Amino acid sequence: MKRNIIICGLIAGLIVTAFMVAAMAKIYNLNNYEGSMLLGYTTMVVAFSLIFVSVKNYRDKHNNGVVMFGKAFGIGLMITLIASTMYVLVWLIDYYYFIPDFYEKYSAHELAKMKAAGASAAQLKAEIAQIQQYSKMYKNPFFNALVTYTEILPVGLIVSVLAAVILRRKSAAGKVVLTH
Repeated sequence: MKRNIIICGLIAGLIVTAFMVAAMAKIYNLNNYEGSMLLGYTTMVVAFSLIFVSVKNYRDKHNNGVVMFGKAFGIGLMITLIASTMYVLVWLIDYYYFIPDFYEKYSAHELAKMKAAGASAAQLKAEIAQIQQYSKMYKNPFFNALVTYTEILPVGLIVSVLAAVILRRKSAAGKVVLTH
């Protein structure tokens, strides 16, 4: 089971990190951020679909067709932690060594969007103050890592819960047998 978790976690991590590095290179060079968030989260869901593969593999091949919610969720959680940690580490390397002015470029893009949408001077001033505050905090690798975890970890947790609910199956001695 551990081998299955590690392999699925590493593959999911490779999927999200490869996409992130490629997308960030394109976004950064073109200075076009539109649609990147939706595509990024879609990639995360695709990568985390390996949680279903791992839980089903465990249930059907290693546990006689039985898996309880807690065990299934635990498998998903471990895969999520492996892939998310890879994502965070690669982001930190990419950000600090290859695109250190990303936050400034992205912030300028967001301010331009606000201006084009007709934001008032007070709204722009408030946004600039918030950007300056976050910019200082984002330079701290610990804060940067926490923010990055908040991007990917919830997606993995949601997929883990869904996999555990859909794939759980109690033994014949249990009250309910759920099949997919």
